[in-house]
Amino acid sequence: MTSRPIGAITSAALLISAACLLIDAPGSLAVEPAADSLSFDRQVRPLLAAKCFPCHGPDSATRQADLRLDDPAVLRPVLEVGSLIVPGQPDQSELIRRIRADDKSLRMPPPDAAQQLTAADIELLAQWVEQGAQYEPHWSLAAPRSSAVPVVKDTAWPENAIDAFVLARLEQQGLTPALPPDRARLLRRLSLDLTGLPPTPAELDVFESDGSPDAYLRQVDRLLDSPAYGERMALDWMDAARFADSGGYQGDIFRTMWPWRDWLIEAFNRNLPFDQFTIQQIAGDLLPGATRDQRIATGFHRNHRINDEDGIIPEEFRVEYVADRAETTATVWMGLTLACARCHDHKYDPLTQADYFRFYAFFNSIDEQGRGHGNAPPILRLTTPDQQMQIDQWSSQLDSLQTQINQLGDDAEAIVLKGALTQQVQDLEKQQGALLSAVPVTMVLQELPTPRATHVHVRGAYDQAGEAVQPGVPAALPPLPEKATADRLGLARWLVDPANPLVARVIVNRYWQLHFGTGLVATPEDFGTQGERPSHPELLDWLATWFIHSGWDVKALHRLIVSSATYRQSSAADAESYQRDRDNRLLARGPRFRLPAELLRDQAIAASGLLVTRIGGASVRPYQSEGLWEELASAHIAYDQSQGADLYRRGMYTFWRRTIPPPSMTTLDAPNREICTVRRPRTNTPIQALVLMNDPAFVEASRALAERVLRLAPADDDARIAYAFRLLTSRSPSAEEQQVLREVLADFRDRFAGDAEAAEQFIAVGDSIPMKDVPAAELAAYTALATTILNLDEAITKE
Repeated sequence: MTSRPIGAITSAALLISAACLLIDAPGSLAVEPAADSLSFDRQVRPLLAAKCFPCHGPDSATRQADLRLDDPAVLRPVLEVGSLIVPGQPDQSELIRRIRADDKSLRMPPPDAAQQLTAADIELLAQWVEQGAQYEPHWSLAAPRSSAVPVVKDTAWPENAIDAFVLARLEQQGLTPALPPDRARLLRRLSLDLTGLPPTPAELDVFESDGSPDAYLRQVDRLLDSPAYGERMALDWMDAARFADSGGYQGDIFRTMWPWRDWLIEAFNRNLPFDQFTIQQIAGDLLPGATRDQRIATGFHRNHRINDEDGIIPEEFRVEYVADRAETTATVWMGLTLACARCHDHKYDPLTQADYFRFYAFFNSIDEQGRGHGNAPPILRLTTPDQQMQIDQWSSQLDSLQTQINQLGDDAEAIVLKGALTQQVQDLEKQQGALLSAVPVTMVLQELPTPRATHVHVRGAYDQAGEAVQPGVPAALPPLPEKATADRLGLARWLVDPANPLVARVIVNRYWQLHFGTGLVATPEDFGTQGERPSHPELLDWLATWFIHSGWDVKALHRLIVSSATYRQSSAADAESYQRDRDNRLLARGPRFRLPAELLRDQAIAASGLLVTRIGGASVRPYQSEGLWEELASAHIAYDQSQGADLYRRGMYTFWRRTIPPPSMTTLDAPNREICTVRRPRTNTPIQALVLMNDPAFVEASRALAERVLRLAPADDDARIAYAFRLLTSRSPSAEEQQVLREVLADFRDRFAGDAEAAEQFIAVGDSIPMKDVPAAELAAYTALATTILNLDEAITKE
C-alpha cells in the first residue's frame, strides 16, 4: 500500500490503535474468539503478507504511514486502544472501513496497488476483527509441539504415528488410503530411495518369497546398512552444499573437494548424529583437539565459487564468499530467505538488515583472500602416516643442515663444505617437493587470530560500511545461550539446540521430500510467510520433536518414514481421487515422480551389469560430447575422458565443472551447483527423451543389458524379454506387455538384418567391447529392445 490520507487518524494514533491488532498474548483483546475462530497465522497473516506487508510490513525503507502490521514487539509498549481495530466491532474499525471504502482516495489498498483485496479477502478480515483480532506468531517461528497422536476410525491401517496423522486428515476429507503395491514395486521404491540403485533379481526373489511378518522391515534394515545408502544421502546434501570440482566464474579453475564428499558419504554410513553432522561442517576446526576428519568436514563452506580473475577487487569477492556462507546456512538449516535482507530489511519476514549482518559476522573471520586460484588457502594436506613420517624426517634433516651451514665461517674449507651442505639441502627440498606435489589437498575453514570487524553494508554494497555489529542470530529467533561463544562453534550449537524452532522441522521436511517428492512444506527453501504452509502441521511438529528426542538419528528417521503405511501405498489413483488431490498433498496414495538425473544413469548401468561400486575417491569424467569444454569455457582445457572402470562409477562422482556442468545431467534437471539448492525442479522436455535414447552412457548400458540377457536368460525371446523387463522395472511384464515387446523385437530384427552397417555402428557405442559370439544384427535388436524398456515411463519413474 502507498501512503494515503487517513482522515482524522494521525500516524501516532495508527500506532496506538494497531497495538490492539498485534498484541500477541492469547486472549489479550477484549472480545473472546468464537469456538470456530479463524487462525491469524493460517488464514489472516498470508493475506496481510501478500497484500499489505509491502507497505506496512518488516521493511522500514518502504513502510508507509509508520504503520506496521507484522510485528507486535514494536507496538508492545503501546497499550491504549485506538480506532484502527475495535475488537469485536468491524463496523467501528478504521481498518475495515478503509478496505471497504468506495472513495478511491480513502480505500486501502489504493486503486493503483498491484495487489487488490477481493470480496472474500475483505470478509475474512472483517470476520477476524469480529472474532477479536487475535494475533499468533508465524508457525515456523513458534516452538514445535508434539501433539497427541490422533484417534482414527480405521485402526487397522496405521503402522506407526505418521499414519495416524495422515489418516485423520483423510477421514476428515472423506478419502481412503490406497492399497499397497505389489512387493516388486515396493522393494524397487524402497531400494531407489535408500540406496539410489534398483534391487537385483536375487534381492527381489528373497523378498517375494519371505512370508515372515517382518520381511519388509528386514529389507529396510538391509538397505540402511548398505554402503550405497551413504552415497544416496550424500547426493542431495551435495546440492545443498553447492559441491563442484571447479571454482566457477570466468576461469573456473579446478579444485580438490572430493575429500569432503568422501567424509560426507562416510558420515551418513556411520549414522553420525545430525547435531554432530551440523557442528562438524560449520565449525569442525573450532572443536577442541579438532581431528583431520573434523577439519575436512568444514569443506562444506569452502564449496562455494571462488574468483581467480585478474583485475578483480579482492575484498568485493571475499565479501561475496562470506555472504554465500551466511545465506547457505540460513537456507540449508533454517529454511529462511536471509538473502532478501542483505540490502534492506526483509519485506515479508521478521529479518532486518542488521540481523543479516550479525549472522554474516559469524563467517567474516575466515583466513582467506578474495582472489583464489584452485585450492585457495586455507588448505589441509591429506598425507598418509608414512608420508607424514617421511616429511617430518626430511624437515628435521633440513633444520640440522641449515644449522650447520649457519655455523660455518668464510674460509676456503668452510665455503667448500657449505656448498656441499647446500646441495644436500636442495636435494632434500626437491624430494620433499615431489612428495608434497603428489599429496592431495582440500580446502577447509580456519579462523584469523584476530576477528575482523563487521558492519552493516549500506544498500548491501561491500565498500559502504554502516553501523558496526557483533555476531548474533536473528532477533525473531531464540537468542544464543548466555555462555555460548560468539563464533561459528557457538552458531552451530545454537542451530541444533532444541530451543531452535526451525532446524528440526526443516531437516525432517527435506527427508520427507526425498521419499515423497514434495515436503510436508512444499517450499523447503522458504519457511517464511511467502512459503507454503505445511500440509500436515501437527505431523511436521511431531516428526521434528521425535527427531530431536531420537538423538538426531537420521537412519532411525528414514526407517520411521519408510515403515509407515503412508509410504507403502500404491501410487495408482482413481479418477475421482486424483481430481480431488492432483498433487497428492493429502497423501491418499504413494509417491510417483521421475528419478533424479544421477539415479537414471545409475539404474541403467546397474541393470546392465557395468556398475563399478567402489566408494569415494576423485571425480571421474564419463562420456561427454567432444569439444564441449573448449567451445564453452574461457580456459580452453580439453576434456580428458576417463577410461576403464572409471567410466562406470555412480553419477555422484561425475566431475562437476560449474561453467559447463555435465550436459546430460543438467538436461535431466540437475542444478548447476553455483548456489545452494534444496529442491530440484522437475521438468518434462523432448530433449530429455533424446538423452535417454542417444547419450553414449545409456546406449552402451542398453547394449550391456542386452548382452547380460543373452548370456543369462533361457534361450527364447519370451524369457529374455521378461528378464530384461524385470531388471529395469523389478517386475515381470503382463501378457499384453510381453506381446508388444515381442513385436518390437521382431521389428528391430528386421531393420538390422537389412542394415548390417547400422547394426555394427549401434553396438560399437561406448568403450566396452561388444560380445562376439552373437551376430551383430541380433545384438543390435536386443540393444534397441533394452533401450525401449529403459525409456518406459515405469522405468524412469519411482512409483
